[in-house]
Amino acid sequence: MSLEKITLRTPRLTLSALREKDAAALIALFRHKMVNATYMVPDLADETTAARLFSRMRELSLAADHCVFGIFLDDTLIGIMNDTEIDSDTIEMGYALHPDHSGHGYMTEAFSAVIAHLRARGFARVTAGAFEENAASLRVLQKCGMIPLPKTDEIEYRGRKHVCIYYTTPL
Repeated sequence: MSLEKITLRTPRLTLSALREKDAAALIALFRHKMVNATYMVPDLADETTAARLFSRMRELSLAADHCVFGIFLDDTLIGIMNDTEIDSDTIEMGYALHPDHSGHGYMTEAFSAVIAHLRARGFARVTAGAFEENAASLRVLQKCGMIPLPKTDEIEYRGRKHVCIYYTTPL
């Protein structure tokens, strides 16, 4: 499958590669207390780790063999989408949206655009998972037309066990 780097535009958003000036916004997103509790994001306890993570995410957002998009409202980074696994014709995506921008349909809009992009690039399935207590994230997957898979995982994250529910695009 080809993951040619392009910019996606929706009625309200731009999805594109991360820029150097997005470092502080991405680090703030990953450090946000609510994001840390409901999404599997790396621990960015120190500035060196945070800077390395941003550099890696930016590099992946520019790489032709990965699907990583910053989600921009006007010129402001409000979220991120990234592949977590690519296997033949199936790609699993992860995502996070800054809580200040939740409840406006931005993630549904962004994920729907990415699903269409990935399908056009030849992926038969797009999958994603969310913790069962993250009702907003599960709604996003449903609103994007995804259906539950008969697969769940129990994941230890930040000292708590979570059940992760997986969804997929229909064939």
